[in-house]
Amino acid sequence: MKRETTRSTLGLVVLLLIATVSVAFAQATVRIRGTIDSVDGQTMTVTTREGTKLEVKLADNLTVVGIVKASLADIKTGSYVGIAGMPQEDGSQRALEVLIFPEAMRGTAEGFHPWDLRPSSTMTNASVDKLVEKVDGRALTLKYKDGEKNIVVPLDIPIVAYVPGDKSELKAGVKIFVAGAAKQPDGSLVVSRIGVGRDGLTPPM
Repeated sequence: MKRETTRSTLGLVVLLLIATVSVAFAQATVRIRGTIDSVDGQTMTVTTREGTKLEVKLADNLTVVGIVKASLADIKTGSYVGIAGMPQEDGSQRALEVLIFPEAMRGTAEGFHPWDLRPSSTMTNASVDKLVEKVDGRALTLKYKDGEKNIVVPLDIPIVAYVPGDKSELKAGVKIFVAGAAKQPDGSLVVSRIGVGRDGLTPPM
């Protein structure tokens, strides 16, 4: 009986540790959507879409990618995409925006995840397996390693693509998107990858 109690206690401790680590991991990165105020060396200040002022450190290995307008015609069978969507009553998703990844980024964050573009929104990063033309857009079947999602892409939603970028694009007034700024123990943020909207584009992600 004592041995069984000990095993139960150990099992509970392990579950608590897993839960604690999961929460910590969830809090370890921060998404940033906003406008650059200034860049001074390795420090960048940003006003978020909510109006909050942030100061972030640019990592030494910083990668900058440009975000450019694309079209429905650029989404093809086999394309690797990220689609923010809203769940529909029939179990499908209705797209809010589409990001087309370059081949070099295939596999990025693959799967189906909660997202924070809107309340209850989701993100599906996957390959386009099937594509059906519709009068009001396209119906896509996306396949990822653990499953698939059917997503309706309306004609009027923003569609963008990643292209190679450069640190010189980080200037005041530019709109940016950071998928995961690393939160440090002291509360500061370090950014290793930034998406920059080109030609005045506001990244829709």
